[in-house]
Amino acid sequence: MAAAGIDGLVVTHPPNIRYLTGLNASTGIVVIGGGRVTLIVDFRYAAAARAVAGDTVAVEVADGQLDAVAAALIQKAGFARVGVEGEYLSISRFNRLASAVARPQLPLAEGPAAPALTPVERLMAGVRAVKDDDEIAILREAGRRLSAVARDLRRWAVPGASELEVAAAIDAAVREAGFERPAFETIVASGPNAALPHARPTSRRLAAGDGVVLDFGGVYDGYCVDLTRTVAIGPMSPGFRRMFGAVRDAHAAALGVVSPGARAADIDGAARHLLEARGLGEAFGHGTGHGLGLEVHEEPRISKHTSRDERVEAGMVFTIEPGVYVPGVGGVRIEDDVLVVEGGCELLTDVPIEL
Repeated sequence: MAAAGIDGLVVTHPPNIRYLTGLNASTGIVVIGGGRVTLIVDFRYAAAARAVAGDTVAVEVADGQLDAVAAALIQKAGFARVGVEGEYLSISRFNRLASAVARPQLPLAEGPAAPALTPVERLMAGVRAVKDDDEIAILREAGRRLSAVARDLRRWAVPGASELEVAAAIDAAVREAGFERPAFETIVASGPNAALPHARPTSRRLAAGDGVVLDFGGVYDGYCVDLTRTVAIGPMSPGFRRMFGAVRDAHAAALGVVSPGARAADIDGAARHLLEARGLGEAFGHGTGHGLGLEVHEEPRISKHTSRDERVEAGMVFTIEPGVYVPGVGGVRIEDDVLVVEGGCELLTDVPIEL
């Protein structure tokens, strides 16, 4: 907060509220500043908030609008410059909050000017990007469980099964493995459908000669993991094997760059340059990876668009997932989750990469 030039911070994004306080709720506000942390909830979450707050977080239960309670706290604290989560707060809500904190108090008296609200982006994201020991333990266990599910993929990806049926089997297995829920809608994309990076399962039935992209994840103790494998239904053409070999090698090249201090753009570049050398650069249109944590997409971003100054640190967890997609033919994606450790990285998912 000091580096951002603010003396107060209003947190409204539910995953950030959970990170700061432990409260898993659909709504709430945390106000930080002046040596005090206050969690504002409505009646529905009053008991849960008090249970997680302990001695370090004050709890306010709003009898009406949460924003009005936050505004009153800001005024009482005398903050001069208050940060709000610009990437999550709507313009209308920002305007309402700004109006509330600026509303004069009666009777009129001389005092400090109304606090200024200023959007701060990626402040909480930067804090959350480096995982602590407890988070790492959860993500390790989640990766182990998701890998166990992935080892059974060939039981479900068989000729005659529809993409929807395979997705349903994976989702059931994810829950049976102890996950709270899938981390996102499971992707099962066969044959030409695999050329769509975020294809949704359809009634199309798997057939001999298909390559099938299977991308799925789970939420374990609040934390997300994510894994993709591409499998073959019967013999594959030489062209498809070439695609698969290039993606496998790009995956390995990116892993070889991961270590504390490595540039995120260089990790992406290792995969991208290999695919370009194999004549498949134009078929790789997304980033090489994304952070994992309380959300399935968070910091750090492993992309060619990432600033050259952004580096990965020990304790960060993210995916490595190069892919190639050829319309009318199909696609290949291979994805694992990695933890940055001193000297390199640790694979949190450990399923063999094979057609």
